Amino acid sequence: MNRPNNIDKIKKLTTEILCELIKINTANPPGNELEAAKYIADVLEDWGLQAEVLISKGRRGNVISRIEGKRKKPSLLLLSHLDVVPAKTEEWSVDPFSGVVKDGFVWGRGAIDCKSLVAVEAVVMKLIAESGVKPSGDLIFAATADEEKGGKAGVGWLIEKHLEKIKADYVINEGGGFSLPIRGKHIFTVQTAEKGVNWFKIKAYGTPGHGSVPGVADNAITRMSEILKKIGGHKPKIIVTPTVKIFIRKLAEVMGYGSLSFLLTNTITADIILDFIARKDKALAESLRAMLRMTMAPTIVKGGVKENVIPSSCETVIDCRTLPGQTVDDVIEEVKKILKGIKMWEIEFISRGKATESPINTPLFKVIEETLKQYVPNCLIVPYMSTGGTDSRYFREIGSVCYGFQPIKTDLDWKEFIKMIHGVDERISIENLMFGVKVLYDVVKRMLFNVDVF
Repeated sequence: MNRPNNIDKIKKLTTEILCELIKINTANPPGNELEAAKYIADVLEDWGLQAEVLISKGRRGNVISRIEGKRKKPSLLLLSHLDVVPAKTEEWSVDPFSGVVKDGFVWGRGAIDCKSLVAVEAVVMKLIAESGVKPSGDLIFAATADEEKGGKAGVGWLIEKHLEKIKADYVINEGGGFSLPIRGKHIFTVQTAEKGVNWFKIKAYGTPGHGSVPGVADNAITRMSEILKKIGGHKPKIIVTPTVKIFIRKLAEVMGYGSLSFLLTNTITADIILDFIARKDKALAESLRAMLRMTMAPTIVKGGVKENVIPSSCETVIDCRTLPGQTVDDVIEEVKKILKGIKMWEIEFISRGKATESPINTPLFKVIEETLKQYVPNCLIVPYMSTGGTDSRYFREIGSVCYGFQPIKTDLDWKEFIKMIHGVDERISIENLMFGVKVLYDVVKRMLFNVDVF
């Protein structure tokens, strides 16, 4: 197996693809991923690969490509998504849909989440195809729609309507792969589990009246403010899952505090220690806190019809994330416990999803470990539970082993890096794009060819 030559050319190509993708506004809602799907399909076909664009509805486009293996198995899917969250231009220092290259970084919405992964995985497909050697199992590429709104028009639809085109034994997706720089050492995360996404509305009721005589009416907004205060101040019980236990133990070892692992996994001391950590690194502390319990965050509030009318109803949307093993019934019971004593409210679910988890004792996890240590000899690789949801949950539910693994050697302040995802001034260094191509290409080669490359 020959090594790819002309690294500079590969770097330039990956950068150009990412820039062009960012310029295609796929903010979801509404998504409009079709143009981006067609662009990637054209790129793949220019390289001699067959690509198929599948439309779930309207302009919701998905693109799939495949390099057939000698024996079909083990099959590996390189998964990413084409949609991004919205961005307000006035909040950014650059146009979020410009795809500008500045200071060695590609800037724009989707630079990390997750158009960079689309570009990296597409280039990996090109390099595999150009090698001229068939892999042992099928290698599949899929860049899909609608991940940011739950994936129903993307992966969910593809699995329902075109399962044979996208199903794989192993899946590499977003959600992990970035490094935590601690004490001069890079701690690379591999997302092996993710919390369940359960979005619901709480509707509060009252009786209307004239705004000039507020005491006569029963204000639903006032009732909702009480509900929000209780939810905001509530801390569900701590539950330490196996993945999080390993993550915390390895983190404590690197930080040089052996007792930290015990203290963080103890229900009595965990929040005290996290409060202490937050004084120095709030992003790390709050990420850990969210891994240890069910969370509920109010994200939308709607109420009122006119300036001088006391409203009879008000509703809020809650973004609830559950741990492995927790059900919708557990969520309902938690809400009832939080709002005990408050009357005239009801709960309505918008979306329901269980937490999912993949094993770590697999050939793919071993390959990821070996590959990363080749590029970053002093690094540590740890399984990680994502507090956010990804499309991996769909594949885990049909039996695929899924890992969130977009290789990024963090080269910005960690707090700034975390804030960029769904935040402002999102960007990724060109060096990290190339790092991603090298590592991911090597992972695919070792997994499907059992050879080293770069």
